[in-house]
Amino acid sequence: MAGAGTQFSARFNREWLAHSIRTTIAAIASLYIARLVGLPEAYWATITTLVVMQSTLGAALTPSWQRFVGTALGAMAGGLAATYFGASTIVFTIGIFVLGLVCAVLRLDRSAYRFAGTALAIVVLASRERAAWVAALHRFVEVSIGIVVGLLIMVVWPEREATATAKST
Repeated sequence: MAGAGTQFSARFNREWLAHSIRTTIAAIASLYIARLVGLPEAYWATITTLVVMQSTLGAALTPSWQRFVGTALGAMAGGLAATYFGASTIVFTIGIFVLGLVCAVLRLDRSAYRFAGTALAIVVLASRERAAWVAALHRFVEVSIGIVVGLLIMVVWPEREATATAKST
């Protein structure tokens, strides 16, 4: 039994406590900001923040840029496709393929393609009462809020480990 307690205390330390508090604050902040601006699916901002918060600031910058660009491409493509061709499986299939080619031509990485595809899927496949362009804009703003809030929390309240690593180099 003593071994289990030692394992627990080794895992439950100040860094984990601080990371849990930072992540919680960031997640709630992004949720409230997205709600404040009237986004109907504010949880997407929170989900994006949770993804961003699982890295250090330095490790999060490039993937966050890829998420941002990918979401912008996917939302734009989804808005165009659903507006002009309707929301269907065929439109989605062609859209995913074309997005892959666009990401390759723009020299984006697979993370951008993944987020582009996710945004496209949400805009084209999710049944909604509002226009596709509105859904696309909401998706882009939700993800953008999540990215910005996550990165801002990391800047304002950096992780101790990241600070120690920066000092040693």
